Formats: sequence, C-alpha cells, structure tokens
Amino acid sequence: MSREQHIARTFVELADTLVEDFDVIGFLQQMTVRCQELLDVTDAAVFLSHSGHRLYSPAPCDPSPALERVLESACAEGPAVDAHRTARAVDTARAVEAHGPDDGASRWPQFTAHLRRAGYSLATALPMRLRQETIGSLLLLRSADRPLDAEDLALAQALADAATIGLLHARTIRQQDTVNEQLHTALQSRIIIEQAKGLLAARRDINLNEAFEIMRRHARRHRLLLSNVARDVIDTGSTLRSSAVLPRPSPADAD
Repeated sequence: MSREQHIARTFVELADTLVEDFDVIGFLQQMTVRCQELLDVTDAAVFLSHSGHRLYSPAPCDPSPALERVLESACAEGPAVDAHRTARAVDTARAVEAHGPDDGASRWPQFTAHLRRAGYSLATALPMRLRQETIGSLLLLRSADRPLDAEDLALAQALADAATIGLLHARTIRQQDTVNEQLHTALQSRIIIEQAKGLLAARRDINLNEAFEIMRRHARRHRLLLSNVARDVIDTGSTLRSSAVLPRPSPADAD
C-alpha cells in the first residue's frame, strides 16, 4: 500500500462514526495508531475536554509508565492544554526558538520534566476544532531533535480536523449525554484494552499495533464493542486466531 493510499484509507476510517455501534475508545485508539504510521513521530495521544473542563486522554497509544506520566502531566499543562485553549498549534521547539532553551521548563515544569525523562525531545500539539468549537487536542511526541516538517504538520492538523468532525457528528446524532458518558467510560475501558493488547501481542508474538488491529477487526466482524473483545482476551486467554494480521507496509510502500 502506498502512503497516499494509506492516507486515503485513514480519512475514510475517521469518517466512519455514523454507525449504530460507534465506539469512541476504538475510534481514538485507531487515530493514534494511524498518526504513528503516517507521521514522523514516536508516539501520539488524543486529549478531550469533558464538559469544558480539564483535558484528559482517553486513548493513549502505549501503556508504558513513562508515557503515562507524560500524558498525566499534559492534562494540566503543556502544548496540549495551550493548543486547546488557543485553538492554535503549539510545540516545544517554537517555545525554545522564541524564548530560549529554558522556556519550556519555566512554562511547563512538570510536563517538560516528564517529557525529558521519558526520552522525548519535542512535543507538538494541534487543536481538535471545527469552526468556533474546540473539543481537545492531538499531541505528537518525537525522540528526534528536529521538529515536524510542514507536510507532516499539515497532515496532522487535517487528521485532527477529520476526527473532530467525526466526533461532533456522532454527538449530534446521539444525545450529547450519551457521547459524554462514553468518553467518561473510555477512561476505564482504555486500561482493559491496553492490557489485552499486551497479552495478545505476547501470545501471538506480534507488536502492539498488530494486536490492536486484530482486536478491532474481530470487534467489527462480530459487531462487538472493542472493550468486550478485550475482556474476552483477558478472561478466556483467547488469541482471536480467526482474525488475520494486517500486512506491515514495506519500505517501498512508504515512498
């Protein structure tokens, strides 16, 4: 699959929210996976505001303790909060260029400390917005020293915009309280899904992204919630052998 085909498939996936069994946690997990695949980033996470208050991250892309601490601190300060508040892109590289090497540490002391301890060099946050409404932000973490190039930055914003439209459409079709309840429940479901990803990856000797794809495809094929499939993996030791592993893109496909 070429990169252009991969991008096209991703935008189709982000538009697939107007279904009866729309699952917020699976949708956001899939978005972070696609960001890792399509962009020059190490990790990605989505942050959403609940009833206009503090941000939270319902679907981090990796369960490692170091990343968890970064995301926890990012809910209170850092680029993700500023991007949500200002509806503009914010990154640590621009802060350093504008105000000097200690600016990130002085503006966002907890976030910057956790970011460095986790081995990340740069963080970029993009608003999740539609016209005058901003519902959260997309945080991209990089281990490399150079910032995202203009092409990746534009694609990341387009992905964030498409996800925002999908979530707002889902909220419009359903009662707002129902979607908000799903977002709140996602905080608990996320832990179960991450545990199941790790178990399935170990049992089948595959990486975490492949394990997530298998669970997601199984859930869609059998019209199940992703969280229920994850519980089955944990409780029964299932390996979901009936679900095929998606082929990894070759280096030639990425060109």
